[in-house]
Amino acid sequence: MGLLVECIDETKTLHENDIALVRQLLETAAKAEKLDDKAEVSITFVDNDKIRELNHRYRGKDSTTDVLSFALEEMGEQEIDIVGEKLPRLLGDIVISVPKAREQAKEYGHTFERELGFLAVHGFLHLLGYDHLTENDEKEMFSKQKGILDECGLQR
Repeated sequence: MGLLVECIDETKTLHENDIALVRQLLETAAKAEKLDDKAEVSITFVDNDKIRELNHRYRGKDSTTDVLSFALEEMGEQEIDIVGEKLPRLLGDIVISVPKAREQAKEYGHTFERELGFLAVHGFLHLLGYDHLTENDEKEMFSKQKGILDECGLQR
C-alpha cells in the first residue's frame, strides 16, 4: 500500500507531474525512514498570503515562509492520543507556498521541481521529528534530505 499522500493544490497552478513528483519523494522518504504501510500525510499548496496567515496564526510570525509542518504526533496540552490497531498513523500536514518555491528556485539557481521537492521532503522530515536547531541536528536532517532528493534525481 505505501504511504497515503493527500495533495490539495489551492493555487491551481501545479501540473500533474509536480504532484506525482511530490508523492514519489514522500514515498521514498517513508521507505528510507522505514515507516509502516499505514501512514498518512496531507500536503497543501497555497499562495503567499495564505502561508503568511498560517505562519502568523500558528507561529506568531507575520511573514511569508516557504513551508510549514503541523505534526499530529506532537501532543499538546490536554490532547488525547488516539490509538488503535487498525487506525493509520496520521503524520500531519505540510503546507507549501508555491510562489515562494518558484522565487527560491530562481534565487538558488535550480529547477522549480527541485525546490518543490526539497520543501516537501523538508516538511515531511519535520513531521517525523527531525529538526535543525543545532548543528548536529541540521547535519542529520539535511543529509537525509539530500539522500532522498538524490535518489529521485533532484540533485542541485
